[in-house]
Amino acid sequence: MSVREWLQRYDRQLKLLGIEGQERLRHARVMVVGVGGLGCAASLYLAAAGVGEILLVDPERVELSNLNRQVLYWIRDLGRLKVEVAAHKLTEFNPGVKIHALATRVTPDNVEEIVSKADLVIDGLDNWEARLLVNDACVKLRKPFIHAAVEGFRGQMMVVIPGEGPCLQCLVSRPPPSRARLQVLGATPCLMAMMQVTEAVKILAGVGEPAVGRLILYDGYRMEFSEVKVRRMPDCPSCGA
Repeated sequence: MSVREWLQRYDRQLKLLGIEGQERLRHARVMVVGVGGLGCAASLYLAAAGVGEILLVDPERVELSNLNRQVLYWIRDLGRLKVEVAAHKLTEFNPGVKIHALATRVTPDNVEEIVSKADLVIDGLDNWEARLLVNDACVKLRKPFIHAAVEGFRGQMMVVIPGEGPCLQCLVSRPPPSRARLQVLGATPCLMAMMQVTEAVKILAGVGEPAVGRLILYDGYRMEFSEVKVRRMPDCPSCGA
């Protein structure tokens, strides 16, 4: 991408972030763990923002039931690996961004190696066991972690910056019981993902005030937002030490 093209593409953002802020995005590497409803929308807008490298992590293949909310996948993509489909479309959308596809599931054996490759991690996961596993790795490796979760018309988001506030395990000490497939309105994860990307851009570009220690709650039934203060637990097994 030429300098002229770069200036034109990010013209509206440069007025907000300045050259230095946009350059910081260009040199950043963000991991999106889980490329479902949250991860599809988050990765698309990370690419739109000009984040230099995006690492997509997800072992699953596209299913028909994904298509009400996972906006990077279309009928023709059924049966294909999600990370491969997403990487191809994101590269077409913004060739100036490097997309890395990793078709694997995070486990206790690989999570630290995977997280170590990123400057910041976006939570696109759909289960608490994996979320807490990634949270632990981010705390240990001192990587910002932006959590979000959705159900129906409702969602939540929280920013974890190790050393500056509570982590996800301060909020949820142990994984909640497993449940059947959740009901999800397609627009709900898209909205929460936009909030995640907003926080990621702020952290990477060095602007604004991230939502550290604040659980942001969205209720689409009432179309209202609220927040709950989250305090760091001195005995938290993840960040307490």
